[in-house]
Amino acid sequence: MGNLPNIAAVKASARPLLETQLSCPPTAKRGSPQQSAQEFYENTKARIQKIQSHLANSPRGTRLKDKVCIITGVGSLKGIGCVRVHSTFMLSYLRSDAHPPSLFAHEGAKHLYLIDFDAKNLPDLKETIEKHYPDVKATTVQGDAADEALISGICERALKEEGRLDVFFANAGIASKDPLESTTSETFMNVMRINSLSCFLAVKYASIAMKKTNESRGKSSSGGSIILTASVAGIRSGAGTIDYSASKAAVNSIAKTSVYQLQKTNIRVNSICPGLIETGMTLATFDYARQRGSDDKIGQLNPLGRFGVAEEIAQAALFLGLRSVQSRDPMAVLILLLDDSSYVNGQNVAVDGGLSSSHPVVPGRWA
Repeated sequence: MGNLPNIAAVKASARPLLETQLSCPPTAKRGSPQQSAQEFYENTKARIQKIQSHLANSPRGTRLKDKVCIITGVGSLKGIGCVRVHSTFMLSYLRSDAHPPSLFAHEGAKHLYLIDFDAKNLPDLKETIEKHYPDVKATTVQGDAADEALISGICERALKEEGRLDVFFANAGIASKDPLESTTSETFMNVMRINSLSCFLAVKYASIAMKKTNESRGKSSSGGSIILTASVAGIRSGAGTIDYSASKAAVNSIAKTSVYQLQKTNIRVNSICPGLIETGMTLATFDYARQRGSDDKIGQLNPLGRFGVAEEIAQAALFLGLRSVQSRDPMAVLILLLDDSSYVNGQNVAVDGGLSSSHPVVPGRWA
């Protein structure tokens, strides 16, 4: 065994650096040293608006041209599924109607099958898509994404009506808030059913449909993309309740395991793991912070120093749905950085601003 270092000497040598870190002003990590917390917050809001505005005003693409897609969990006006379907994006409803046009329709999808447990917003969703994109057919279905008959039926319907299925987004899910001692077995299993079983059914029945070929409809070989909405809570602890985190960890496992069951079929399965995103599911948290005047604190332990918006998750979903990039329009910048997603398979893709890259660190505090 080599000589052990002198602990006292190590502590003494580390103290100046530690004291420097501890004495750093709390704004040191926020851009320039002169930038205050409020300035950082205002700049962050402007940055988010710029992201949304850029995406909202992008020209129409063809990256999903002729593709048939099924998406669950589309009913929330601020949800990830809603943005995936609706479009690029929510900034003051930049385009004329109450619902922005569909991102998937915007990229040339032929037929969108849209499912949600709550039927309230489905008629407006269908009307908005078909008004802005008359060449895109939208079929809305009210139902439970964890209902086996519903999911098998919608996949069979896509084959019957369109002769193919190319993309399935399993996005339906619920959150929970009960602490461990208040979580019942019934609550735990209900969260697992809605969040995890729904993804299993999506993989099972979508893959069966995606193996079907139809020369007359332009599909000569097996293939497709299945995207499952998980969470950073399924990757690491501290991001959700036990039942929610367990359900999302199961989703991540489904994505990894199913690709070996589907090997050599050209069917890819990936999960997206959002971090702290403002959606209908998290709206109460954001509203509470705004009421307290502490909304500038949301996401402050994230390396990017902010929360995310649903549009950023939707773009990741679009990327995973692509087999090849067919256009070179400005909207494709993110996708072109990685060319396309045809070799991305069995991955749990964190879209969290860096939250899962490390344990939360308070800048300037090492101990």
